[in-house]
Amino acid sequence: MNILITGGTGFVGKHLTASLHKKDHHTYILTRSPENKENTNLTTFIGYDYPAEKLPVIHAVVNLAGESLFGYWSKKKKDAILSSRINTTNHVIDLLQKMKTKPDVLISGSAVGYYGTSEDLIFTEATKQSGNDFLAHVTTQWEKAAKKAEDFNIRTVYTRFGVILGEEGSLPYMQLPVKLFAGGKIGNGEQWLSWVHVEDVVRLLEFCIFNKEMKGPINVTSPHPKRNKDFMRSLANVLHRPYWLPVPSPLIRLVVGEMAILVNKGQYVLPQKALDNQFEFSFPYLKEALQHIKQRHQDFNK
Repeated sequence: MNILITGGTGFVGKHLTASLHKKDHHTYILTRSPENKENTNLTTFIGYDYPAEKLPVIHAVVNLAGESLFGYWSKKKKDAILSSRINTTNHVIDLLQKMKTKPDVLISGSAVGYYGTSEDLIFTEATKQSGNDFLAHVTTQWEKAAKKAEDFNIRTVYTRFGVILGEEGSLPYMQLPVKLFAGGKIGNGEQWLSWVHVEDVVRLLEFCIFNKEMKGPINVTSPHPKRNKDFMRSLANVLHRPYWLPVPSPLIRLVVGEMAILVNKGQYVLPQKALDNQFEFSFPYLKEALQHIKQRHQDFNK
């Protein structure tokens, strides 16, 4: 198959591309600087000005591009977080419109931030009401832009990612205080963290590509979320570090501004559609997921 990916050089994109290559699928990576990339027999880098008519038949599109959420959320940063996702998705829709033969599916990134935050509610894909904070606004606009693909009779999936654990992303930031012997819960520690191992992210993305029953919102999270206090305790245990020093919520907000909502607040999200469609997680439990990531890091650095 020919699969077009935006954000193909990012954390999830690199893992997805590598997995698709193992199955002999050809990836077309949409990037702003194709001249700095080297094509291979299974990867072709194309720019945003690449004509649609020059592409071969594309069987699936995976839209993962977007400004990183990490960093102080100034107005400029928040504008970039929103505009990068909307502009890229609009470009993808324009590309789809110009394709003579349409792909079977568009998988467009989103996030569990769609649901807003809560310490007591359980969210599934059946939850229709979005939250009212900045991340909820971003994800609703992002999904709205991608929904235009349905006008071309393209099966459209909105993958609502939880906190993705791996060698990149948020885990290195979360590990740092623990490694420095300053690990502990953040705030009161009661906030839910809906996490997922990056390998399960890739497997679920591929599941959505090849399973025609998968459409609409799909929660990409482990079936076993953890409260922050339990997540940090497990992380300290796996890293053989003490778990003892709470981090006050106001301190987090002082350092990263409104981005503090990512760690001070949370939501309990279940991947109900994945479970209903018999998707089996390789890492449903946190301790095993963290141990696997640690071992892989150690093996890589030998």
